[in-house]
Amino acid sequence: MERYKEIERSIIKKYRKDIWSKFIKAITEFQLIQENDRIMVCISGGKDSFLLAKCIEELKKHGKFYFEVCYVCMNPGYNELNRNIILENAKILNIDLEMFESDIFDIVSDVDKSPCYLCARMRRGCLYNKAQELGCNKIALGHHFNDVIETTLLSMFYGAEVKTMMPKLHSENFEGMELIRPLYFVREEDIIAWSRFNKLTFINCACRFTEACFFDSNTTSKRKEIKNLIKDMKKTNPNIEYNIYKALDNVNLDCVLGVKKNKEYESFLNYYTD
Repeated sequence: MERYKEIERSIIKKYRKDIWSKFIKAITEFQLIQENDRIMVCISGGKDSFLLAKCIEELKKHGKFYFEVCYVCMNPGYNELNRNIILENAKILNIDLEMFESDIFDIVSDVDKSPCYLCARMRRGCLYNKAQELGCNKIALGHHFNDVIETTLLSMFYGAEVKTMMPKLHSENFEGMELIRPLYFVREEDIIAWSRFNKLTFINCACRFTEACFFDSNTTSKRKEIKNLIKDMKKTNPNIEYNIYKALDNVNLDCVLGVKKNKEYESFLNYYTD
């Protein structure tokens, strides 16, 4: 059996409970993919997006309705080694990958304040433009369950607001375009286990800021801080991640000071009676 077929089989068989079933649950529960959709799967080069590509490929092969998929990698300025690793993994996984170039890393490399935020926004804009060019109505990203939890805490601790990473959302600037996150329920530890089981090696973010954080122990990204915090909290409460997620699905509006809807703020005092 060719290697890519063994990798596909591992998703359906060995990791059926931890990956495939959770992928299908998100697709079904949040209605992420409909018949005749044309989806651009965005591959960054990491384990998450490559797994997403294989899951969607399997769904297309064995699903109950027709939809179209294209697999795209935006090169924001990877070095030659990382670029080659991405292309080689696409071959190993039998993914028909299109790579297009941009200079985002060069643009954000001199930014001192929030380089990751700026990079993410610029990447998103490039991807929306590419999806529009390809005639797609949806963009699929490889964010997983742990990303959702970490983003929630980042918003609270550094953004002073309670919000989370949504399983799908409409683009504000590209009419008719929708972003979906089919790995919403899949945990990072299971993605790591899948990649190790199949002896796959993927790149990480691979930007200059991330590399600086890796080599300089005094430099830590906000997301890494949150990861470490959750790791410590799990020692005394193993369910901490699920509880954080569930809290966002169980908001008691009778016990919050204020809420925002469509960018309009309302205080609890508007409804409080003496």
